[in-house]
Amino acid sequence: MLNLLPAARAYLPPSLRTMRSLLFTLAVLPFVCAAQARAADGLSVFPSAVTLDGTGARQQLIVTETNGTALTDRTGEAGYRSSAPGVVVVSPSGLVTPVGDGDAVITATARGASATVPVKVRNAGAAAPVTFERDVQPILTRYGCNAGPCHGKARGQNGFQLSLLAYDNDFDFQAITAEARGRRVFPANPAFSLLLRKATGQAPHGGGKKLTEGSPEYRALATWIANGTPRTPANAPRLEKVTVFPESRLLALKAPQQLAVTAHYSDGRTQDVTNLAQFSSSESVYAAVGAAGEVRAGPIPGEAAVMARFAEKFAVCRVLIPLPKSVDAAVYEKLPRNNFIDGLVWKKLQQLNITPSELATDAQFHRRAYLDVIGRLPTPDEVRAFLADREPKKRERLLDALLERPEYADFWANKWTDLLRPNPYHTGMKATYNFDQWIRKSFRENKPYDRFVREIITANGSTFTNGAAVFYRNRREPDELTTMVSQLFLGVRLDCAKCHHHPFEVWGQDDFYSFAAFFGRIGRSGIGISAPISGSEEAVFLGSGTGRRGGSTVRHPLTGKEMTPTPLLGKPLDLSPDRDPREALAEWVTAPENPFFAKVIANRVWADLMGRGIVDPVDDLRATNPASNPELLDALATDFRKNKCDLKSLVRTICLSHAYQLSTTPNDRNASDLRNYSRHYRQRLRAEVLLDMVSDVTGVPERFEAMPAGSRAVEVWTARSQSVFLDSFGRPDPNQDPPCERTADTTVVQALHLMNSPNLYRKVTSDEGRCAELAKGKKTPGEIADELYLLAYSRLPTESERTKAVKRFEKPGATRRSATEDLLWALINTPEFVFND
Repeated sequence: MLNLLPAARAYLPPSLRTMRSLLFTLAVLPFVCAAQARAADGLSVFPSAVTLDGTGARQQLIVTETNGTALTDRTGEAGYRSSAPGVVVVSPSGLVTPVGDGDAVITATARGASATVPVKVRNAGAAAPVTFERDVQPILTRYGCNAGPCHGKARGQNGFQLSLLAYDNDFDFQAITAEARGRRVFPANPAFSLLLRKATGQAPHGGGKKLTEGSPEYRALATWIANGTPRTPANAPRLEKVTVFPESRLLALKAPQQLAVTAHYSDGRTQDVTNLAQFSSSESVYAAVGAAGEVRAGPIPGEAAVMARFAEKFAVCRVLIPLPKSVDAAVYEKLPRNNFIDGLVWKKLQQLNITPSELATDAQFHRRAYLDVIGRLPTPDEVRAFLADREPKKRERLLDALLERPEYADFWANKWTDLLRPNPYHTGMKATYNFDQWIRKSFRENKPYDRFVREIITANGSTFTNGAAVFYRNRREPDELTTMVSQLFLGVRLDCAKCHHHPFEVWGQDDFYSFAAFFGRIGRSGIGISAPISGSEEAVFLGSGTGRRGGSTVRHPLTGKEMTPTPLLGKPLDLSPDRDPREALAEWVTAPENPFFAKVIANRVWADLMGRGIVDPVDDLRATNPASNPELLDALATDFRKNKCDLKSLVRTICLSHAYQLSTTPNDRNASDLRNYSRHYRQRLRAEVLLDMVSDVTGVPERFEAMPAGSRAVEVWTARSQSVFLDSFGRPDPNQDPPCERTADTTVVQALHLMNSPNLYRKVTSDEGRCAELAKGKKTPGEIADELYLLAYSRLPTESERTKAVKRFEKPGATRRSATEDLLWALINTPEFVFND
């Protein structure tokens, strides 16, 4: 039973607070509790009171109808009346603007109910000073003037360049007021300023008409120009944050929801900036958002994050659109809960009125577990033994056995070599081999993940003796290492912040180069410094200290200031000259209080096993790309920490959940669900796994360059080992950017390769292969069909499938061997073989 906050519990009638049928109500409380206190059913208005200070002040009202736990936006359909039109007026859309000083009451009416809001107006005749950073830049950002497709792109537009999304105020001020002889502003007659004439369409403008003469934004720009284009004083109140109301909401299909955005300043003042905010939706098919902040739910159930951005700050409203017909809470109560994962998955499904698929069959689970945990198919004998086993906990015992098999280490190390493997043309083959073997040894030892990461970040010594040190051979500059470490181990993409403030995050250039300072003092020695592609030895060590060589400081590219090593969201560190900054970085990255570390690895493993990350992409954790199930991600991270960062334990926990063991077959309520794990999501198998599967079912091993005979594809240590099959199925190319990108989609090339590859033909028709062996044996055609289905699909054929297979043997001109080869070739060329079901 969930524990409710006292305030939340008070919303429920006393007679209902203990009823089990109210689990749905409890589950959706995070989405239905408003940011303001609300009373009984009826209308409520946000904000509950309004103060307008100055002639340019405004406030967007949000009118909400409450009906039990359901909250419905009535802002667009409500009627509004001001008790004192000489003090304040309100538009049909709920926008409140001042007229004169005094007090008034606004009444909002909808669906036979009403609510009132007191309004106080002061300084109605006094216009606040308009300054560049505080007032002008938000207007330029709101109307897209400094966006990437317009004047914010690398070389600007038509000779006029602004910094992207106003990240460089000095540059923008110079461009507007002084560049091109100052022709863009004309203080003597602001209306003739090119800035205004182009924006209003009075002069040719490639971006079209942006402003209307007389609009508040036009007046603000004209006032700024008339006053001599003043900058914002250094002691002016700073913008500390923006908030959006509501922060989350359940919407019916095609229902509207107006948003209101509030800016909070360092002096305690707040200002409604809905008209100046930029809005965007992460999934517009589920929830689209207009320029004025009106969200409109789509025609299909789903969820989206709607971002509201003002200046360099942003806030997010999470929107859920459930299926229209609710499901009895008893359905979710009865669902199995193998561990904490299941309860949190069912809770989210209940919010969306989605019901999960049935449990996968033993055969489906058996094949799935083998492919997910050790990256290979079970043998026919292993399949028969598992299907015949009547032990209730046989699935648990299977997982325990798989996690102890040697194939586990090679399979999961193969995933990490994708992420860490260097370009052999840069580092040399010996260093590449050393790094690969170090990674594989770490997985064979089941090295705790936090130790694994610490050893990489703090790696010192020769690339010929310490494999982890190769990490620093391929990525030599502090800025390269910054983006690699932050994205891989923290799930934070800092790339944008290298040049400007991240448009969808809190990170700026100060954050980027303060983080880069952790790598500034890396020293290097050896021939590899001057000849990085020679493949020679290189040593990595702490430089720039007493008696040390190499390394340098990291400076801010705009100010030239020397940057101090600083963790993200942290304070600058005071490190002694003899202390390697990377040691401090490793301590912070792996610390229990780090908000990113455990989440990103839990999310990465979850995506490997479940087909999609709770955050997708898996290495892009940010407020504007929220987790589909934040509680679940937090719980996985907490459990991972509790188990001492044991990756095997994390894999076991996920695979033992009922959610992992669901069938891939959808039902009538979850067919459109692609992110809430109401069913298992099919995945096309990795290139190496598929090639090993082909070798296993045909009985003919693959041959790889620089590998012993009989080696498997997941054991290959360099992408320079040629393989048309692996390239066709999307293995990463270390010579491409990014070097770790792996293609997971199906392509025509893959289908053609499976049907026509000479190498696959050789395997299927080999005299030493499986087909020849079965054809020579004494098995009947039906028994051969059984064996091939067990080999390829890890299940027995259905009666219909067996009948069709046997008929192939009876075809005129067919021999036992040709029929066996045809059947196996056909099985390999099916989705059931290529996908993990």
